[in-house]
Amino acid sequence: MDRKIAFISLGCDKNRVDSEVMLGLVSEKGYVLTGDEAVADVIVINTCAFIHDAKEESIETILEMAEYKKTGNCKALIVTGCLAQRYQGELMQELPEVDAIVGTTGYDSIVEVIEGALSNNKVMCLKDIHTQPDPYIHRIISTTGYYAYLKIAEGCNKSCTFCIIPKLRGKIRSRTIESLVEEAKYLALQGVKELIIVAQDTTMYGIDIYHKKALPDLLRALVQVEAIEWIRLLYCYPETITDELIQVMQDENKICNYIDMPIQHINDTILNKMARKSTKNQITNTLHKLREAIPDICLRTTLITGFPGETEEQFQEMCDFIEKTEFDHLGVFTFSPEEGTKAAKMDNQIKEAIKIKRQEVIMTLQQAISLKKHKEQIGRILDVLIEGYIPEDNVYCGRTYRDTPNVDGMIFITSPYEHLSGDRVKAQIIGANEYDLIGEIIHESRE
Repeated sequence: MDRKIAFISLGCDKNRVDSEVMLGLVSEKGYVLTGDEAVADVIVINTCAFIHDAKEESIETILEMAEYKKTGNCKALIVTGCLAQRYQGELMQELPEVDAIVGTTGYDSIVEVIEGALSNNKVMCLKDIHTQPDPYIHRIISTTGYYAYLKIAEGCNKSCTFCIIPKLRGKIRSRTIESLVEEAKYLALQGVKELIIVAQDTTMYGIDIYHKKALPDLLRALVQVEAIEWIRLLYCYPETITDELIQVMQDENKICNYIDMPIQHINDTILNKMARKSTKNQITNTLHKLREAIPDICLRTTLITGFPGETEEQFQEMCDFIEKTEFDHLGVFTFSPEEGTKAAKMDNQIKEAIKIKRQEVIMTLQQAISLKKHKEQIGRILDVLIEGYIPEDNVYCGRTYRDTPNVDGMIFITSPYEHLSGDRVKAQIIGANEYDLIGEIIHESRE
């Protein structure tokens, strides 16, 4: 079989994992993968529909790829993921170029869908969103090879009023510890050194199959995978970060002193309107516990500004909290009134211009904090995972434990040695700006 297939993955890292599973499945069946859409017989677009901008990007990409039915070799255009799940009927009706729709739990049937589409059939693969596809560990890694995302669960049990995800991906369905360890071993054999743990709600892992928050148990098992050197935690909700989880992070050297904890807001009235399960007091206590137990922990959070009814006083409370707390990394979205969510129908919607202005105020605050936090690293000696070399500047670029790829900053280091991507070295921090660190290699510590 010499059919060529091109994949485009949009949206979050959980989506990327689904794309990598599909890449593995089609490759196993003999299809040829290509990065050139112009020569592809089949183009698969794994879409996002979390917020308005993501939906726009997904639709624009579908329209762009549809042109290859006229100018390229494309015989089948397949749309998968959240947009496909959310607007299944509209996509087929409004975009006749689309040959197949695959919902959020149908990606394991991608081979059958492709075969159907190539037989000139319109295919709709929409399974129950509460099902869990069988684990398929032979993914084709689409990252640079030394880090990979490990999706430990699908779906979410929360009902945040601004979020559409539970309606697209169902209730939480955790994978077993055994299957995740098996996948981690497979990834390690592919050269992966860093596992980035993801789910819609990472800290609720295991509640469905083990009837408890089992993330600490999973981490204790994953650190036993010998070739894995770093394990990083994303999407940890403050109210479900347990003392046991903090203890495991403290005890296990492989677990990065880093946690991504999306709080969305800090005012209790807004948190209640968002249907968040945390309060300002809980968030503050969790942050205190983390910093007390792990003094050099790197904290990332995500906020929403312009939520319906957000007053200037409530916004200022958030700004004051940011200045006092000094998160190492922070992202902020403007509220997006998503169709099908409770928040979209709430009174006192905030004007877009005000949302954007508030977003800009927060990012300006955070720039100063980021610069301060980065300057505090000067003089420290940190492990660095090399990501590449910039010949014109004669420097290597990489990441420390403080940086998630494609989200946070980087470190640029000089070295008299030659390094390969994936090498782990030690560097002393000698400079910093708002986004990145500057370092130099430590002579005696080359690995």
